[in-house]
Amino acid sequence: MKKIDKVIISGGGTGGHIFPAIAIANEIKKQNPEADILFVGAEGKMEMEKVPQAGYKIIGLPIRGLQRKFTLSNFSLPFKIIKSLLKARKTIIKFQPQIVIGVGGYASGPTLLAASWRKIPTIIQEQNSFAGKTNIILGKKAHKICVAYAGLEQFFSENKIVITGNPVRHEVVDINGKKEIALQKFNFTTAKKTVLVIGGSLGARTINNALLKYIHLFQKEEIQVIWQCGKLYKSALEEKLKQLPKDGLILTDFIADMDLAYAAADIVISRAGAISVSELCMVGKPTILVPSPNVAEDHQTHNAVALVNEQAAILIKDKNAVEQLVPSAIDLILNSKQQKELSSNITKLAKPNATRDIVNTLNEVLV
Repeated sequence: MKKIDKVIISGGGTGGHIFPAIAIANEIKKQNPEADILFVGAEGKMEMEKVPQAGYKIIGLPIRGLQRKFTLSNFSLPFKIIKSLLKARKTIIKFQPQIVIGVGGYASGPTLLAASWRKIPTIIQEQNSFAGKTNIILGKKAHKICVAYAGLEQFFSENKIVITGNPVRHEVVDINGKKEIALQKFNFTTAKKTVLVIGGSLGARTINNALLKYIHLFQKEEIQVIWQCGKLYKSALEEKLKQLPKDGLILTDFIADMDLAYAAADIVISRAGAISVSELCMVGKPTILVPSPNVAEDHQTHNAVALVNEQAAILIKDKNAVEQLVPSAIDLILNSKQQKELSSNITKLAKPNATRDIVNTLNEVLV
């Protein structure tokens, strides 16, 4: 088996791509402390900040995605793609990686294409249960595709697929024995049930609207709420909620200690991004998923359905969420039998060794 010496990890755009990429890099370093790891991201995206904070070098490509609405920036897209391909090729020639890993996001396309043109082995980490178009194209040349869900043979060659699960930050899902200290942190009591609502770093408008309309029902049932609303919505929501009692209600744009938030929760309401779903499987909490309709290939709905098919979560469509979400959450939190069933089933889907298994796949490709 060859030692891993030089690796490029490419992708980003959202935390759902960046944090798994960093987790993979950390595991490579754990197994190969002298390994040289270079990230390739997209200029102006959050990876350009988060990756250096994690201690790794990163190069940015001028790549951008196609805007769904008409905009003049779409006319410059072909030139940005060409520039990105040339810069990715130059980076690969200079860095000479043994292997290139794509984790999704704009930058992974040019980087993996350039690597395959140079006959350098590539691996794709497909996070969702429904593959995106870029990964389907890249998968034709990739040596292995590490996936989180079964059934992706419709997108990739069966002999290339390795079911590893998605990498998650273990400090986020390490909740054992933390419930009491978590409730204390949020000034909550053990005598009441707690709902955790997470809509992603930018928040989720529909989920916020649902809670805004029916938050009084939670308070009527004496249910405590940790509500991560996103930075775009916090000020307006604070103004609209200022007449409500603050006991048992935490409104925040960002949760720094996600392990304590998960530990405090009796049930969780969440979008259905791939990494969020993987975290929820690890923490084993009864979950209501509200998939975002504003994502490519509607992959969040596919992620949610994969859990629903295993009786491991409840799905509420975005278009129905304003009216149905809070009443459904109350029904669930008052139904201990259903909570136990959901918790048991979602825990069975957890892949605690995902990061290690992905790095083991790298090792196998380099044999």
